[in-house]
Amino acid sequence: MSTDRLSTLLEEYAQLEKQMEDPSIHSDQALVRRVGRRFAELAPLYAASAELDAARADLAAAKELAAEDPSFAGEVEAVAALLAPLEEKLGEMLIPRDPHDAKDVIVEIKAGEGGQESALFAGDLLRMYTRYAEKHGWVVEIIDVQDSDLGGVKDVSVAVKTKGVPEGGHGVWSRLKWEGGVHRVQRVPVTESQGRIHTSAAGVLVLPEAEDVDVHIEPGDIRVDVFRSSGPGGQSVNTTDSAVRITHLPTGTVVSCQNEKSQLQNRESAMRILRSRLLAMAQEQADAAASDARKLQVRTVDRSERIRTYNFPQNRISDHRIGYTAYNLDLALGGELDAVLDALAEADRAARLAGGTEISRRP
Repeated sequence: MSTDRLSTLLEEYAQLEKQMEDPSIHSDQALVRRVGRRFAELAPLYAASAELDAARADLAAAKELAAEDPSFAGEVEAVAALLAPLEEKLGEMLIPRDPHDAKDVIVEIKAGEGGQESALFAGDLLRMYTRYAEKHGWVVEIIDVQDSDLGGVKDVSVAVKTKGVPEGGHGVWSRLKWEGGVHRVQRVPVTESQGRIHTSAAGVLVLPEAEDVDVHIEPGDIRVDVFRSSGPGGQSVNTTDSAVRITHLPTGTVVSCQNEKSQLQNRESAMRILRSRLLAMAQEQADAAASDARKLQVRTVDRSERIRTYNFPQNRISDHRIGYTAYNLDLALGGELDAVLDALAEADRAARLAGGTEISRRP
């Protein structure tokens, strides 16, 4: 256990506590949210440290009593037995965690190989994440969506947020960060008359939602184009140029939004996505530059990686990164994702405790 790291974090906790008690902080709600998130993230660490300190004090007191009266020797042993698990618990908390765990996220789902069937599957994934969010009391906001002809989605971006400050600093990112990659489906498409099983895929990208303080975008670094919104089949759904396309010139990143009727609202939505993409890019670059010290994450933003298969004939869901398989696909698509996400989180925790650099991925 690193006593220096513990002292630093406990000092930060005390400073945050004073900051939250200062009435002037409430004039900046964005600052209140950031401070509140970090305070909630450190609260379990503070509680565990206080519990360990109390146990050590009890042990010292029991030893003093035992020195005067041997009949207290049993109490010394009982109190001493409590120390090891408390120290282990605190030691795990001191392992550097993902700095984005308390953040909300933006989820992008894009239809891939498989045509209309892929778009239908992308719609299934959207409903799966929406139902999972509802079960956790999160808020889902559709930022932009391009529907397909048969009721699926070609491309959709949604924001998923916690209500208030996430408990223990475990925000939406701490759960959904595992979902980035290629999701493959095996089933008989609704358009298949011969009953043959087809395989198609959809790409999922999960980004921690960036705030203004996370990413600063110079006005001169973006080009904004406007155009008319279009719906399934390409037909125009708006008579004004309300859709917005923003190009970040330094990186070539392009974001388009057309879901809102207002050009201003579409611009704001596009900027939210752009900030989050740039934050993710900066994190990837930092990880690549210091791969020996990179933080552990199972997730990937590389859509070439197949991470999970949804097999309808066998009602099977398989996560290829950790060899997870369960025969409850119907429940998973209904939002019951905690089993697979818990398995991914546990694999990540075990790898971090072992001092590894990355959880093994199976292609």
